[in-house]
Amino acid sequence: MADHSGYFTPGFFEFFRELEKNNRKEWFEANKPRYEEVVQEPAVRFVRDAAARLKKISPHLVGEAKAFGGSISRIYRDIRFSPDKSPYKTHMGIHFWHDQATTPEHMAPGYFLHLESGESGVHSGVWHPDPPVLKKIRDRIVEEPDSWKKVLRSRIELSGESFKRPPPGYNPNHPMIQDLRRKDFVAGHRFRDNEVVNPKFLDEFVKACEAMDPLNAFLAKSIGLPW
Repeated sequence: MADHSGYFTPGFFEFFRELEKNNRKEWFEANKPRYEEVVQEPAVRFVRDAAARLKKISPHLVGEAKAFGGSISRIYRDIRFSPDKSPYKTHMGIHFWHDQATTPEHMAPGYFLHLESGESGVHSGVWHPDPPVLKKIRDRIVEEPDSWKKVLRSRIELSGESFKRPPPGYNPNHPMIQDLRRKDFVAGHRFRDNEVVNPKFLDEFVKACEAMDPLNAFLAKSIGLPW
C-alpha cells in the first residue's frame, strides 16, 4: 500500500535515479508497477489536492488530475529530432494553467512544477510570449509603473531571457528598461529533495504559489485575462 500521509516519498526520486541508469523499454516495463505506485499515483493525488487549493489564489487556475492527458507531463520523450534517443524523461512536470488560456498555455500566467532530484521548483508567469502578448505586458509596465513596482516589491525572483538591446518604440532611458528588455516574465521557487518528500509539501507548494501571485495577477490583467 502506498503511503497516503503525504504525496512523494524518497522512492519517487529513487525511481528516477534508477531510470537514468537504465533508460530503456525493457527496464521500464519490468518496473512499471513501481512507477505507478511511487510516481504516477502520488502525482495524480497531488494535482487533485493542489488544484483545489490553488482555486483560492485564482478561480481560473486549472489542474487535471489524470494519469494521462491532464496536468502531468508524459514520461515518454519525443525523440524524433533529438540526438539523445533515451525513451523516458528522468523528471516530472506538472502544469496548472489558466482556464481561458489559448494554446500554447505557457503564454498565459499559471504554475509549472518541475520535480527532479536537486532541481525541483515551481515556476510562475509567462514564458516566451509572442510579440503581441509581450507588447501588452511592456505597455502596462510603462503605463502603470506603480503596479509593476508592487510586483517587484513582492520579493519574487524574476528569471528568464532578456534582449541585449532596448526594444524598439520604448525609451532606452526608461527607469524600468531592464524589465522592458525581458523576453520572459517568469519567477521561480526552488525545493530541496527533502521538502518534496515531506508530508507538508503541498502546504509549501501553495505558499510558494501565493508568494508569486502578484506577478501572475499583473500579467493576467496586462494580457486581458481575468484573475
